[in-house]
Amino acid sequence: MSASTTNQVGAQRPRLGGDFSRLWWSAAVSSLGDGATIAAAPLLASRLTDDPRLIGAASVAFTAPFILFGIPAGLLVDRVDIRAMMVRVDLARAGLLALLTLGIIGGWGGLPLLYACMFLLGTGEVFCRNAAQVLVPFIAPKNGLATANARIMAAQEAGTGFVGPLVGALLFGLAMAVPFGVDAATFLCSAVLVSRIGRTKPPEPAPDRAGVLSEMLAGAAWLYRHHLLRSLALVSCLINLAGNAMLAVLVIHSGKVLHLGPFGFGVLLACQAVGAVTASRFAPALTERLGREGALVATAVLITTSEAVLAAVPSAYAAGAALALFACGTVTWNVVVVVLRQTLVPQHLLGRANSVYRLVSWGGLPIGAAAGGIVAAEVGTRAVFGIGAAVMAVVAVALLVGAHRKWITRAEQSKEL
Repeated sequence: MSASTTNQVGAQRPRLGGDFSRLWWSAAVSSLGDGATIAAAPLLASRLTDDPRLIGAASVAFTAPFILFGIPAGLLVDRVDIRAMMVRVDLARAGLLALLTLGIIGGWGGLPLLYACMFLLGTGEVFCRNAAQVLVPFIAPKNGLATANARIMAAQEAGTGFVGPLVGALLFGLAMAVPFGVDAATFLCSAVLVSRIGRTKPPEPAPDRAGVLSEMLAGAAWLYRHHLLRSLALVSCLINLAGNAMLAVLVIHSGKVLHLGPFGFGVLLACQAVGAVTASRFAPALTERLGREGALVATAVLITTSEAVLAAVPSAYAAGAALALFACGTVTWNVVVVVLRQTLVPQHLLGRANSVYRLVSWGGLPIGAAAGGIVAAEVGTRAVFGIGAAVMAVVAVALLVGAHRKWITRAEQSKEL
């Protein structure tokens, strides 16, 4: 191999470094446990009640903190040692899951405890996901951001969507408490890995009390003025609303319509991971080939198709394929928009602007989960998927118009800040 060829390979596959490897392993290990909880929590709720609204409430409890604590999380991430914060949050989540495990074993782990634990786990997720995305640009080279984000998403999706749900469903069949105990152990491992990261974003001086509100609003003001990212945040909200409505009632659909047991439900979740891992590997190349505008249009089409298939075809095989398509779309979307945020937002505002973006985009998660449970209770799960397909079809048309106008390219050329 010639020197020029070696240089080209190095340019195509940037070295991400040991600190990134530790962050990646942290994401992979904790996502494995999260996948077990993602499968076990709705199964536990369905054992405690048959009301779709109460089952969907577990998802609402987990995602509500994305609205409540999005902006405060961004302010905190910009002001503290990210590494130390992530370690403390992981340790707290490990203790929380240990409590839930003991509650289930002791017979006092009912719906109130499940909802409380899911709410606090969601709160930790808000802080740690925001922190991790802010940390990536400090531990990975700029030309490797797309690769770094894609690898972390692949690790997260493989854990939460493939290995974790299968393990969680199997363990839940053996004993309801075991999946939550496994998740507690993975958070302990994650805390150790994060503690060994050497480089981190330096904390900024804390503002005085009078300036805290203005500091919190600075990220919101910047995002509001940035037409491109503001628009992407709103579109992300609609995607999350349709997607989480689907996922919130999937356990009901798999049992009542597809006639699957707990392990079959785990397999359905695993189908998502197959699509997600595939997308995370090829999303950078697909984005380069189609352009970022074209890649976003393609993601909306994939998600629309997946929702339509779930609504129209009552088959477990079709549902598995649809969930794989859904994950392909969401991961590709995230790879594109995360890199845009990391490159367009000023470094000193990255945590706050990132959290405001999440506040808007993840605001669709609890709304979608609640709406999905209500619609499923009234007219069935297939109606939830049909409404989601209609919403995503409108999104796809809007993105096609934006692609025709080259909105991403024009925003970068004009340095719209």
